[in-house]
Amino acid sequence: MSYKVLVLDIDGTLTNSKKQISPATKRALLGAQKKGVKVVLASGRPTQGIKPLADELELDRFGGYVLSFNGAVVTNYETKEVIYRKELPMEEVSSLYQSSRKYGLPIVSYQGDSIVSEIVDDEYVEIEARINQMPVVKVDNFVETIKDPVPKCLMVGEGNYLATVEKEVNEAFGDRLNVYRSEPFFLEIMPQNIDKAYSLGKLLDYLGLSKDEMIACGDGFNDLSMIKYAGLGVAMGNAQPIVKESADYVTLTNDEDGVASVVNEFIFN
Repeated sequence: MSYKVLVLDIDGTLTNSKKQISPATKRALLGAQKKGVKVVLASGRPTQGIKPLADELELDRFGGYVLSFNGAVVTNYETKEVIYRKELPMEEVSSLYQSSRKYGLPIVSYQGDSIVSEIVDDEYVEIEARINQMPVVKVDNFVETIKDPVPKCLMVGEGNYLATVEKEVNEAFGDRLNVYRSEPFFLEIMPQNIDKAYSLGKLLDYLGLSKDEMIACGDGFNDLSMIKYAGLGVAMGNAQPIVKESADYVTLTNDEDGVASVVNEFIFN
């Protein structure tokens, strides 16, 4: 099979434990793009949080794509055209905020180049800011601040507690929103039916390609849908056990250049 699209989760997949793209992985991905393969960075991160890595891999030069907010926004990185976008219903933002107050958890969303939250001195809010290299802006009233529709909200908290909250939030909102953890401490609240696989289907339609021509690599729970969907679904060596069980192939870890190994094995060979 000649693969034409390579989809990469970012944290735990493209980047190593230092949140960096290794020289070997960068070399492999630049080589794949020179060969005509379209690279897609698919992450729960906001678009702004993906930009530094997209720039490093020269996605604008090679016509790559960015799938942000777990698939709520898909952007042609060369032209900056948004080819797909879906947002949370505005009426749900107030209900989600009240839910976060009920459970005593910070809730964040995104405006422009910033993360917005009523609570900024929280270790998990700080992790979100650090991962995305975006400032956190403290707001007095979260609901009044979100004046325009947003692609997602995020509740953050300690993993064991958040697992319990996830079940209850799903019971309350799961019939109309997509609720799941991307990390033990991140509870993603997305528009209904939005996940990476669904949005990749939109991208493939746009490109006129089939899922059999796509490789998808990931490590986390929010990568499951695209790994099952892709023609070749790849789990990183450091992936969650259920992700490995669902994959067609398990590569090396993100600290062992697992993505470069996939490129060498399935694109260059």
